[in-house]
Amino acid sequence: MIQICRKDKEKVYEAIRKGKIDAAEMSFPNLIDDIILTMKKHKLTGHLAQALPDKRRDNSHIPFDILLCLAVAAKLKRKTSLTDVPFAVTGAELLAELGWNLWDNERDADEGLFSESVMRKLLAKYSSGEWISFYNDYVQEHLMKELDVQPCIHILDCTKVLVNLDNENYENSSVVKIDGEAMRGYKLGVLRGVLDDSGIVEEAVFGTLKTHDMAQCREMLENTSCFHENDILINDRGFLSREVMNYLKTVRKVDTYIPARENMSIYQDAVKLAATGGKWQKHPSRKRKDQEIQLVTHLGPLWESDEPQKDVPVNACVVHDKKTDRYFVFMTTDTSKTARQIINTYELRPEIEEDFRQMKDFWKPEDFKSTKYNYITYHIVMTLVGYLYFQIYKNLDEGKKYSGKSLPVVAKNYKETRPKSVIIYVGQYFGIFPFLEFLQLYAECALEVRRLLDPILAKV
Repeated sequence: MIQICRKDKEKVYEAIRKGKIDAAEMSFPNLIDDIILTMKKHKLTGHLAQALPDKRRDNSHIPFDILLCLAVAAKLKRKTSLTDVPFAVTGAELLAELGWNLWDNERDADEGLFSESVMRKLLAKYSSGEWISFYNDYVQEHLMKELDVQPCIHILDCTKVLVNLDNENYENSSVVKIDGEAMRGYKLGVLRGVLDDSGIVEEAVFGTLKTHDMAQCREMLENTSCFHENDILINDRGFLSREVMNYLKTVRKVDTYIPARENMSIYQDAVKLAATGGKWQKHPSRKRKDQEIQLVTHLGPLWESDEPQKDVPVNACVVHDKKTDRYFVFMTTDTSKTARQIINTYELRPEIEEDFRQMKDFWKPEDFKSTKYNYITYHIVMTLVGYLYFQIYKNLDEGKKYSGKSLPVVAKNYKETRPKSVIIYVGQYFGIFPFLEFLQLYAECALEVRRLLDPILAKV
């Protein structure tokens, strides 16, 4: 039978003195609990339920924000199945802090907090589009406003989400050939904002693998609320579009940084102008001691759109690798920048790319347990929220010591910072006791109560 409990330590003390308790659970601190607790402290977990309408008719006694929070915790713990969600958080302290005030005296803790069917029924009520909208709304309308975060440098990226080539049951998947190799799957487009040495996914789009990168992201670029005047957008070559570059500069007042392809006239002419000018400078990065750079200006007419009169000015930093005698051209619509400033800005991209790559490798975003499109999108979205929480955590005081480190490294070297605790349920109340206080309480208890508490001590 499920009953509602309220946190009241004095009521629990009173019941213990009378020799009556109903249940007790041990809480062991861990990294993921610390991350979730930190998000709760900064009022971020409660906003999950505000970004997604609750469509449930059954199991509504389970707080909606806790269901979503458990789904995120499961991804942080690399649990990819719906059957893992009820077990994602078992720490009594974290559950109580999240607001879990239910106790099922007919359900053992080892069976999870609720049946996995709760999550299956929940997923069936939402479309793929609703999950993507949930993520974007949560980040932009809740998390960023709550933290007063407004990145001014953004990185646009598309990544392949691959599935079994021979399995045609994956809904809305498509097959493409890349470098002669056939692949089946989807494409995830993300706009990431730079925060110190890490980045958060501010907005996401999800679709089929066949869609071109720019076609996938164009509407997002034109309409996202994440852009503000004088912001910077860093792209790779997959997003080369004179029209979009013009639009971002003139309408959104956002400057683009993007490399040119070797077969483009603007690339070839920029290299010739740099070679003729001969005003090379040392590359600002110590890692690139064999490279030199040079600013080349007034390149706009060398790359025309269908409406040349609307083309905005373009400058470039030409990079010469003296070891291989190769050239690279990095263009920008911000004509006030020096060659050094242009290359320093663009080189933010690979630093953030590495962090995002580790997320994809560690958190198994392609480990799907269903071929249904809405489940696939749910899995991607909850993984993105988990990634978001870790990035935010590293930028807050509680997690600054992990700045520059990936989740696998942090998890491997994590040391407990909080004491163990015990949660004791008595009728309609529960109390949380630091372990030392629990030992003192245990020593004062009558023999029959000690016998009830002995299983807790056995876990230590």
